Amino acid sequence: MAKITFINRDGSETEVEAQPGLSVMEVATANDIDIEAACEGSLACATCHMVVEDQSWYDKLDAPSEDEEDMLDLAFGLTKTSRLTCQIRVSDAIDGIRFRVPEDS
Repeated sequence: MAKITFINRDGSETEVEAQPGLSVMEVATANDIDIEAACEGSLACATCHMVVEDQSWYDKLDAPSEDEEDMLDLAFGLTKTSRLTCQIRVSDAIDGIRFRVPEDS
């Protein structure tokens, strides 16, 4: 199990243990993190967008695909470490990563 911390819009933190193989979006929605995830992980929206809190963690992730980058262009509050959480799979390699839920539009 990998530990993932979500920093909520109000600044509170939710730390969860995540099953390898799930997407970070699946973990977030299962733990009542406030993201919409409207397309349910089909890479057709940007509502599961979160910000990787630390550049070093961002650099450890696989690079976003061109399709993900196109969808990220639609995300509110885009940063240089923004990712669509439906595109990140839980593994031991991300144990300890922190994601921040962006502010509402």
